[in-house]
This record gives sequence, structure tokens and C-alpha cells, in this order.
Amino acid sequence: MKNKKMKLARAEQELSQAQLAAAVGVTRQTIGLIEAGGYNPTLNLCIQICKVLGKTLDELFWEE
Repeated sequence: MKNKKMKLARAEQELSQAQLAAAVGVTRQTIGLIEAGGYNPTLNLCIQICKVLGKTLDELFWEE
């Protein structure tokens, strides 16, 4: 499932995929795959992404 919430939060912070990737210590391709729904990130990576984007796990990764 695509992670549109993460993509929107990244855009709100005016971060590119590469900038977010550098901030959390992964490749740009990993961020792209998470947003496209092709990669299931670890809990630690989810937490790092949330910290950088200023969101909670529920806001970015909870499926409704």
C-alpha cells in the first residue's frame, strides 16, 4: 500500500527523498520504495522518519 501520508509530510517539510534519506541514514531509493508501498520499513526506521518529519507513528504509518 502506498504511503501517501509520508509523502505529504515530506512535502510539507520541503524535503526531497534524498534529503529525508540522508537524515535517517538510508538511500533515496529506500524512501521511494516506502512511499510507493514496495518496502516494509523496520520500526526503528519508522521512528527515525517520524522524528525528522515531526509526526507520530500513527499519523504516518497507521492504516485506517
